[in-house]
Amino acid sequence: MRFRLTPRETSFYDMFAASADNIVTGSKLLMELLGADASARAEIAERMRAAEHAGDDATHAIFHQLNSSFITPFDREDIYTLASSLDDIMDFMEEAVDLVVLYNVEELPKGVEQQIEVLARAADLTAEAMPNLRTMENLTEYWIEVNRLENQADQIHRKLLAHLFNGKYDAIEVLKLKQIVDVLEEAADAFEHVANTVETIAVKES
Repeated sequence: MRFRLTPRETSFYDMFAASADNIVTGSKLLMELLGADASARAEIAERMRAAEHAGDDATHAIFHQLNSSFITPFDREDIYTLASSLDDIMDFMEEAVDLVVLYNVEELPKGVEQQIEVLARAADLTAEAMPNLRTMENLTEYWIEVNRLENQADQIHRKLLAHLFNGKYDAIEVLKLKQIVDVLEEAADAFEHVANTVETIAVKES
């Protein structure tokens, strides 16, 4: 890591870690949704909405700190990109849960549980990685694994689409379910964006 002659604002590290921990909360709510009946889903969606609001607050806190800090731990643009990408993950997860409730989906198609398992694993890895931004150590395996998970998510998504279009579902149900699985795929992409941003930061700081 480069030797610096100036002090750095270190509270960003704690805020990134808090944002990632909140994403783990969101992934657990997604897992909870899988085993819930229709009557319990509205309450889960309410808790997910609260988690998404907490994520927004965390993102705004990072932006406020960024705008008020003279010295930052790494490039301002990278701080903004990382915070925004973490926020995107929560937005997509909350949207998926909300759509399940709004569309009154009785049963999610087989394969959605695999999508959510991938997201939960990526969430855990992201939460574990954020504290390592302080030292920029032990991050390579993180972004490699998240990229592998995103490739896995792509494969699951394609299989889900093939299943939805196999003629079992009516056209309206296909539209509803496709929107849900597409949003979950966007969440997987957002995890990859976070990992790629961390890689960019680590390369610049090496």
